[in-house]
Amino acid sequence: MATLLHIDSSLNGEGSHSRKVTAAFRKAWEDQHPEGKVIYRDLAANPVPHLDALTYYASFVDPAERTPEQSAAFALREELLAESEAADAIVIGAPLYNYSVTSGLKAWLDHIITIGRNVLTEQPTLAGKPVVVVSSRGGSYAPGTPEHGNDYAQPYLELVLRDKLGLDVEFIIPELTLAPAYDSMKDLVPLFEESRTKAFAEAEAKAKALATRLAA
Repeated sequence: MATLLHIDSSLNGEGSHSRKVTAAFRKAWEDQHPEGKVIYRDLAANPVPHLDALTYYASFVDPAERTPEQSAAFALREELLAESEAADAIVIGAPLYNYSVTSGLKAWLDHIITIGRNVLTEQPTLAGKPVVVVSSRGGSYAPGTPEHGNDYAQPYLELVLRDKLGLDVEFIIPELTLAPAYDSMKDLVPLFEESRTKAFAEAEAKAKALATRLAA
């Protein structure tokens, strides 16, 4: 029985484009693999705290030797790490906010990235695990557009997820999501609709492929 870890970080609730695509991914996964398990975290509705010094340095102390304060501080981090390690696949909703990832997702990643456990170790616990990132954005940052080069979300996530944690990362990019909301972008609505349709199709296809592979 395969386990999917589903992470959302958009503050826009049901109006969120990244949430709609991660939901489509999850539904396709569950349809294909109904006996599987899903672990869900909504980092906007239930944010994890920013990583503090007590929690961070507790990771370098043997669990048997931690003080009660260190053990209490590390408990949530251990829970988040255990969830990521228990998952056979991960889907992350990562909308582009102010040219980067949401603060909630960054806080989650700060807890997940742990020296000696999944980075800077000979046996990283997350290496090879498939992860699909839905990185939605209100405009377009593609080559030839005015904002090209100003996307600091995808390069950052590629660095930490793929290069440092060793995950097998794929991206789905729904773009121009603000086009229906602004008259100045109305000419771009057809491109937004095309991007949205493509994102849903990619989410369903990737989820089905992963569920089938992991269930085999």
